[in-house]
Amino acid sequence: MIQEKKKRIRLELLKKLKSHKEEDRFRKSREIAKKLFSLKHYLKAKTVLFYLSLDGEVDTVSMIRDSMKQGKRVAVPVIRRETRDIVPSLLVDYDAELTCGPFGIRHPKEEYIRPVGLNDIDLVIVPGLAFDRAGNRLGRGHGYYDRFLGRLPKDVPTVGLAFAFQILEDFPPLEPHDLSVTTVLFA
Repeated sequence: MIQEKKKRIRLELLKKLKSHKEEDRFRKSREIAKKLFSLKHYLKAKTVLFYLSLDGEVDTVSMIRDSMKQGKRVAVPVIRRETRDIVPSLLVDYDAELTCGPFGIRHPKEEYIRPVGLNDIDLVIVPGLAFDRAGNRLGRGHGYYDRFLGRLPKDVPTVGLAFAFQILEDFPPLEPHDLSVTTVLFA
């Protein structure tokens, strides 16, 4: 029953993300970036782990570039399918170091993977298909971020980024493996 509801929500939101106009997506992404850049957790953070956005998602490309310009150390996820895990990797040159990885998600080329320890990460920016206002999150169903967040030190703040239509009032019941985020920013 819960799995069916999650599946239905995923399909509905994937459809909405695909049909979202690009100019609206970028405008709203800039609004979300402003909120992120004024967040106390962000201002204090030295190392931020950002997800690399897929088409339709809140765009993180300019957030990553701006964060690097601000002197933040930016890490991005490397997806390890064989271990079903995420390895944070330090990103130095956005334009030169990335390639298409598993699930069509960009990640660093092998020669540019520079693992960052979980204790060295001050803030994690988390993707999601849906959130509620309490920070509960519904991902794409592979469990990579739930497993990763479960390994992260408990005091590391996590921020979900979403468009307003991704914030649900009727959120599916949580399962034991579902992990929430500290804050959700949306526009």
